[in-house]
Amino acid sequence: MSDELDKSFQVLKQTIPLLLKHKIPAIPTNYALWYTYTANQKPELNRELDAMTEAGRPMSKVHAKELYRKHFADEQEVSSWQLRQSLEAMLIELSQSLTDTKNNTHEFKQCMDSCMDDLDKVEKEGWSMDEVMQLVRTMVTETQQIRRSTLDFSAALISAEKEIAELRSKLEETQHDAFYDALTDLYNRRYLDEELDNMKVEDGVCLIMIDADHFKEVNDNYGHQMGDRVLKAIAKQLKQKCRDNAVPYRFGGEEFAVLMTHSSLKQATRQAELIRKSLEKITVVDRRANRTLSGITASFGVAEYQKGMRRSDLLEQADKQLYEAKRLGRNRVMPIPG
Repeated sequence: MSDELDKSFQVLKQTIPLLLKHKIPAIPTNYALWYTYTANQKPELNRELDAMTEAGRPMSKVHAKELYRKHFADEQEVSSWQLRQSLEAMLIELSQSLTDTKNNTHEFKQCMDSCMDDLDKVEKEGWSMDEVMQLVRTMVTETQQIRRSTLDFSAALISAEKEIAELRSKLEETQHDAFYDALTDLYNRRYLDEELDNMKVEDGVCLIMIDADHFKEVNDNYGHQMGDRVLKAIAKQLKQKCRDNAVPYRFGGEEFAVLMTHSSLKQATRQAELIRKSLEKITVVDRRANRTLSGITASFGVAEYQKGMRRSDLLEQADKQLYEAKRLGRNRVMPIPG
């Protein structure tokens, strides 16, 4: 016990300086992540946190929650009001079933004890056949009742186990859906908004807005399934081409975004140009319809976060550059990469 205590103090002494170094609030979620990091208990978590710090990406509340959900939710009870409510209701029901079963068991024991006493009297007192049959009927009835009570409790347990499993699965899906886009599996607009709210001007934040060119024509000429394939292909390229300090998002419709930290406007426009060139090489195949679509392009608008800017200002600035890229003929980055 003493060795475990000493070890925990050693981990604690290393954890707090890390939180201070990276300017991370010592709230329970953050502390759990960085304590586990210091203790080197989850290599995958360590890799993600290392990549985040190396890229200079600050840890927002939503990012911390996502890391916690990803690395701890399978091992610990997830704190959720709905889950607690459902579990509490099931526990109350199970507790009542158990109490009923215990009461029935106690009554059954008393009844059986009384019947055993009566069995002793059968021979001693010379009970009639009717009296003996009545005793047997009583024992059979009581046995059937305790059997039903036990079966009811077993059924309640089985039902509760199934419901808990369904709740866990549903909660995992809900938590995943809260942060991810269902089609592309990129982070969604809600996640981006949360990240932008936590950015600081000293982080060197740049936002790249991306809009697939002529996407309506793809849907009209090839169908929405082909359109979905195009969006997935764009998302795949974004994941592959974004560097460690660049995180891609599905903004909505045919629009995407990339949030960059520790980056200048010049670096961000170069990153956008790298992505633009990669999209030109995409070929999407619809095997069922035996059709192929290539020559996919997108327009890019890049903006750099300046002191005093609101989230809406950064988005508006990136949108202006995006519209300028569209106006000038599409398939280009604005401002022009230096």
